[in-house]
Amino acid sequence: PSPARGPEPDSPTSKDIQNLPQLVSAINSSNPEVQLEATLRIRKLLSLEDNPPIAEVIQAGVVPRLVEFLRSADHSKLQFEAAWALTNIASGTTEQTHVIIQANAAPVFVELLRSGNEDTRDQAVWACGNIAGDSPPCRDYLLGLGVLPALAEVLTQQQQQPGSGAPRLSLLRNSAWAISNLCRGKPR
Repeated sequence: PSPARGPEPDSPTSKDIQNLPQLVSAINSSNPEVQLEATLRIRKLLSLEDNPPIAEVIQAGVVPRLVEFLRSADHSKLQFEAAWALTNIASGTTEQTHVIIQANAAPVFVELLRSGNEDTRDQAVWACGNIAGDSPPCRDYLLGLGVLPALAEVLTQQQQQPGSGAPRLSLLRNSAWAISNLCRGKPR
Protein backbone atom coordinates (compact mmCIF):
# COMPACT_ATOMS: atom_id res chain seq x y z
CA PRO A 1 0.00 0.00 0.00
CA SER A 2 1.10 3.53 -0.70
CA PRO A 3 1.80 5.85 2.22
CA ALA A 4 -0.95 8.22 3.31
CA ARG A 5 -0.81 11.58 1.63
CA GLY A 6 -0.35 14.53 3.92
CA PRO A 7 -2.10 17.82 3.43
CA GLU A 8 -1.06 19.94 0.49
CA PRO A 9 1.43 22.65 1.46
CA ASP A 10 -1.16 25.41 1.08
CA SER A 11 -4.20 23.52 2.34
CA PRO A 12 -5.91 24.94 5.45
CA THR A 13 -5.05 23.63 8.87
CA SER A 14 -6.29 24.14 12.41
CA LYS A 15 -3.52 26.73 12.71
CA ASP A 16 -5.34 28.80 10.06
CA ILE A 17 -8.51 28.71 12.18
CA GLN A 18 -6.48 29.85 15.18
CA ASN A 19 -4.98 32.59 12.99
CA LEU A 20 -8.40 33.92 11.97
CA PRO A 21 -7.81 37.23 13.84
CA GLN A 22 -4.66 37.79 11.75
CA LEU A 23 -6.60 36.94 8.58
CA VAL A 24 -9.27 39.46 9.59
CA SER A 25 -6.59 42.09 10.06
CA ALA A 26 -5.09 41.22 6.67
CA ILE A 27 -8.44 41.28 4.89
CA ASN A 28 -8.96 44.80 6.23
CA SER A 29 -5.57 45.92 4.90
CA SER A 30 -5.39 48.56 2.19
CA ASN A 31 -2.89 46.42 0.26
CA PRO A 32 -4.70 44.42 -2.49
CA GLU A 33 -2.08 41.64 -2.43
CA VAL A 34 -2.50 41.17 1.33
CA GLN A 35 -6.30 41.29 0.91
CA LEU A 36 -6.13 38.63 -1.80
CA GLU A 37 -3.93 36.28 0.25
CA ALA A 38 -6.18 36.61 3.32
CA THR A 39 -9.34 36.11 1.24
CA LEU A 40 -7.78 33.04 -0.39
CA ARG A 41 -6.92 31.55 3.03
CA ILE A 42 -10.44 32.24 4.32
CA ARG A 43 -11.95 30.70 1.19
CA LYS A 44 -9.81 27.58 1.67
CA LEU A 45 -10.95 27.33 5.28
CA LEU A 46 -14.55 27.54 4.11
CA SER A 47 -13.85 24.86 1.49
CA LEU A 48 -12.95 22.20 4.05
CA GLU A 49 -15.11 19.12 3.47
CA ASP A 50 -15.56 18.31 7.14
CA ASN A 51 -16.98 21.03 9.36
CA PRO A 52 -15.88 24.19 7.58
CA PRO A 53 -15.67 27.03 10.14
CA ILE A 54 -18.54 29.03 8.63
CA ALA A 55 -19.83 30.27 11.98
CA GLU A 56 -16.35 31.34 13.08
CA VAL A 57 -15.75 33.27 9.85
CA ILE A 58 -19.13 35.00 10.18
CA GLN A 59 -18.40 35.83 13.84
CA ALA A 60 -15.04 37.27 12.78
CA GLY A 61 -16.99 39.93 10.90
CA VAL A 62 -15.46 39.51 7.43
CA VAL A 63 -18.69 39.05 5.44
CA PRO A 64 -19.21 42.80 4.76
CA ARG A 65 -15.60 43.09 3.56
CA LEU A 66 -16.04 40.06 1.28
CA VAL A 67 -19.18 41.65 -0.17
CA GLU A 68 -17.16 44.81 -0.76
CA PHE A 69 -14.60 42.73 -2.67
CA LEU A 70 -17.41 41.34 -4.86
CA ARG A 71 -17.61 44.84 -6.33
CA SER A 72 -13.85 44.89 -7.13
CA ALA A 73 -14.09 44.39 -10.89
CA ASP A 74 -10.59 45.86 -11.29
CA HIS A 75 -9.19 43.05 -9.07
CA SER A 76 -10.72 39.97 -10.72
CA LYS A 77 -8.81 37.43 -8.57
CA LEU A 78 -9.91 39.13 -5.36
CA GLN A 79 -13.48 39.34 -6.67
CA PHE A 80 -13.44 35.64 -7.57
CA GLU A 81 -12.02 34.49 -4.21
CA ALA A 82 -14.52 36.65 -2.31
CA ALA A 83 -17.35 35.21 -4.41
CA TRP A 84 -16.16 31.67 -3.68
CA ALA A 85 -15.88 32.33 0.07
CA LEU A 86 -19.38 33.84 0.19
CA THR A 87 -20.74 30.96 -1.91
CA ASN A 88 -19.40 28.54 0.70
CA ILE A 89 -21.02 30.53 3.51
CA ALA A 90 -24.31 30.45 1.59
CA SER A 91 -24.06 26.65 1.50
CA GLY A 92 -24.35 26.50 5.28
CA THR A 93 -27.40 26.70 7.51
CA THR A 94 -30.41 28.90 6.84
CA GLU A 95 -29.09 31.41 9.38
CA GLN A 96 -25.72 31.51 7.61
CA THR A 97 -27.38 32.00 4.23
CA HIS A 98 -29.37 34.87 5.74
CA VAL A 99 -26.11 36.54 6.80
CA ILE A 100 -25.17 36.68 3.09
CA ILE A 101 -28.57 38.13 2.21
CA GLN A 102 -28.46 40.70 5.04
CA ALA A 103 -25.00 41.81 3.86
CA ASN A 104 -26.58 42.63 0.46
CA ALA A 105 -24.50 40.08 -1.42
CA ALA A 106 -27.44 38.68 -3.42
CA PRO A 107 -27.94 41.75 -5.67
CA VAL A 108 -24.21 41.80 -6.38
CA PHE A 109 -24.25 38.09 -7.26
CA VAL A 110 -27.12 38.72 -9.68
CA GLU A 111 -25.04 41.51 -11.28
CA LEU A 112 -22.02 39.18 -11.45
CA LEU A 113 -24.04 36.74 -13.55
CA ARG A 114 -23.24 39.25 -16.32
CA SER A 115 -19.53 39.50 -15.44
CA GLY A 116 -17.03 39.33 -18.26
CA ASN A 117 -14.94 36.96 -16.13
CA GLU A 118 -16.22 33.42 -16.68
CA ASP A 119 -14.86 32.08 -13.37
CA THR A 120 -16.52 34.88 -11.42
CA ARG A 121 -19.74 34.35 -13.37
CA ASP A 122 -19.62 30.63 -12.50
CA GLN A 123 -19.19 31.45 -8.79
CA ALA A 124 -22.15 33.84 -8.99
CA VAL A 125 -24.22 31.00 -10.48
CA TRP A 126 -23.20 28.72 -7.58
CA ALA A 127 -24.00 31.42 -5.01
CA CYS A 128 -27.43 32.10 -6.49
CA GLY A 129 -28.13 28.37 -6.59
CA ASN A 130 -27.13 28.00 -2.93
CA ILE A 131 -29.24 30.96 -1.85
CA ALA A 132 -32.28 29.88 -3.92
CA GLY A 133 -32.00 26.32 -2.62
CA ASP A 134 -32.10 27.42 1.01
CA SER A 135 -35.82 28.21 1.24
CA PRO A 136 -38.81 29.55 -0.69
CA PRO A 137 -38.38 33.06 0.82
CA CYS A 138 -34.73 33.13 -0.33
CA ARG A 139 -35.78 31.87 -3.76
CA ASP A 140 -38.51 34.52 -3.99
CA TYR A 141 -36.04 37.22 -2.97
CA LEU A 142 -33.66 36.24 -5.78
CA LEU A 143 -36.52 36.07 -8.28
CA GLY A 144 -37.45 39.61 -7.26
CA LEU A 145 -33.88 40.68 -8.03
CA GLY A 146 -34.18 39.38 -11.60
CA VAL A 147 -32.02 36.29 -11.21
CA LEU A 148 -33.96 34.19 -13.73
CA PRO A 149 -33.42 36.44 -16.79
CA ALA A 150 -29.76 36.82 -15.76
CA LEU A 151 -29.31 33.02 -15.55
CA ALA A 152 -31.06 32.61 -18.91
CA GLU A 153 -28.54 35.09 -20.31
CA VAL A 154 -25.69 32.97 -18.94
CA LEU A 155 -27.10 29.96 -20.79
CA THR A 156 -27.63 31.79 -24.08
CA GLN A 157 -24.20 33.46 -23.92
CA GLN A 158 -22.59 30.06 -23.52
CA GLN A 159 -24.34 28.88 -26.66
CA GLN A 160 -23.68 31.97 -28.78
CA GLN A 161 -20.04 32.90 -28.22
CA PRO A 162 -18.51 32.77 -31.71
CA GLY A 163 -15.01 31.42 -31.90
CA SER A 164 -15.05 30.33 -28.26
CA GLY A 165 -15.30 26.65 -29.09
CA ALA A 166 -17.52 24.40 -27.06
CA PRO A 167 -19.51 25.98 -24.25
CA ARG A 168 -18.10 25.54 -20.77
CA LEU A 169 -20.02 22.49 -19.63
CA SER A 170 -19.63 23.17 -15.90
CA LEU A 171 -21.17 26.62 -16.30
CA LEU A 172 -24.11 25.15 -18.21
CA ARG A 173 -24.62 22.44 -15.58
CA ASN A 174 -24.34 24.86 -12.69
CA SER A 175 -26.78 27.25 -14.35
CA ALA A 176 -29.30 24.45 -14.90
CA TRP A 177 -28.89 23.40 -11.24
CA ALA A 178 -29.40 26.99 -10.04
CA ILE A 179 -32.53 27.31 -12.19
CA SER A 180 -33.83 24.03 -10.75
CA ASN A 181 -33.42 25.49 -7.25
CA LEU A 182 -35.50 28.46 -8.37
CA CYS A 183 -38.29 26.03 -9.29
CA ARG A 184 -38.45 24.28 -5.91
CA GLY A 185 -41.28 24.81 -3.43
CA LYS A 186 -44.57 26.58 -3.84
CA PRO A 187 -44.47 30.06 -5.38
CA ARG A 188 -45.91 32.98 -3.44
